[in-house]
Amino acid sequence: MAPNTQSGRWAMRTRDKVEAGFTLMELMIVMAIIGILATLAVPSFIGAIRSAREAVLKEDLHVMRAAIDSYTMDKQKAPQSLDDLVQAGYLRSIPEDPMTKSADTWVTDTSDTLSSLDQTDPGIDDVHSGSQETGSDGQPYSAW
Repeated sequence: MAPNTQSGRWAMRTRDKVEAGFTLMELMIVMAIIGILATLAVPSFIGAIRSAREAVLKEDLHVMRAAIDSYTMDKQKAPQSLDDLVQAGYLRSIPEDPMTKSADTWVTDTSDTLSSLDQTDPGIDDVHSGSQETGSDGQPYSAW
C-alpha cells in the first residue's frame, strides 16, 4: 500500500505544477484590458497637463503685469526690461514660460504713452508668452 500512496502524492504534485500559472489566452485578455484602459486614460492625462500649464501661464502673466504696474506707479517710470523688476525686488526671478519652458522667451510690449500723470519715462507696459501655439480657447498664447 505504501508504494501506491507515494505514487498518488507524486501524481497530485505533478498535476498542481502543470495547472499553476496563466494560459496564453488569459495573459492576452489582461493585456487587451490594460491597453484599452491606457487608450482611454492618456488623452485625459494630456489634457490635464495642458490645462495645468495654461493655468500657470495665466497666473505668471497676472503676477508680472501687476509687478509692471506697481513698478511704474512706485518709480514714476516704466521698467525698461523684465530684469528691472527683479533688480528692484518686485519679482524674485523671471518665471519660466510654461509653454516654451524658458525664461528668455517672454515678449514685452513697449509703449511711448504714459500711464499716469506722474510717470516720466515710457517702457514696458505688458508681457506675453513667446509661444506660437494655440490655447484651449482658440487664441494663441502670445495673445493672452
